[in-house]
Amino acid sequence: MAGHSKWKNIQHRKGKQDALRGKLFTKISREIIMAAKSGGDPALNARLRSVLETARVSGVPAENIKRAIQRGTGEIEGADYEEITYEGGGPGGSAVIVECYSENRNRTVADLRHAFTKNGCALGENGSVMWQFKYLGEVVLDKTAGDEETVTMAALEAGAEDVVVEDEVYLVRTESKDLHLVAEGLRAAGMAPKESYLTYVPTNMATPSEDDMLRLAKLLDVLEELDDVKETYTNVEIPESVYEKL
Repeated sequence: MAGHSKWKNIQHRKGKQDALRGKLFTKISREIIMAAKSGGDPALNARLRSVLETARVSGVPAENIKRAIQRGTGEIEGADYEEITYEGGGPGGSAVIVECYSENRNRTVADLRHAFTKNGCALGENGSVMWQFKYLGEVVLDKTAGDEETVTMAALEAGAEDVVVEDEVYLVRTESKDLHLVAEGLRAAGMAPKESYLTYVPTNMATPSEDDMLRLAKLLDVLEELDDVKETYTNVEIPESVYEKL
């Protein structure tokens, strides 16, 4: 299983971080708000603990983090966000999933529909492309964590399902319910995660033409710059050469 993974999204955004720093902070702050709804103590809230790690790595100021937690717990007033997942068909038979945090569904769906339509694509009904993905947990480990065999053994002992080797990192995949258990198990084994999150991993890959890949990359780029969009996923392995043409 490959595809345009959340890890690749994170790396792609970090490549543009200076230009989009404000948008990056906004997205992470919304994640903190949503996570803090289940409790503002990271020691008791594994989801919040994971998001805070991402916030610190991304350089989100401590005051922003504190304010987002307070908004999530209701300690201070703020917009009431909800998590919404949309599905759509992309160029060349590709499939796209878009996760959003929104306080205004009508605005969000209008923005998404405009982005899809402008790029020759269309939003779909619930379930229209979801069957082509599996919802998993993913823990990202730096290659310095150890060789492939050592990391795989530690991951399996922690309860993981699989380990995928990328150029710079290991992606440890788990059942969604086991994500935080596996992350803590790896940490206990001396392998500190770079990131840990829930993600959609494609099980049915599409192979569009290079022109369609370029159109898909443009669509994903537009979507990821929308304030309400948390994450995008597709069932296409987009090479770096395509992104370089954007």
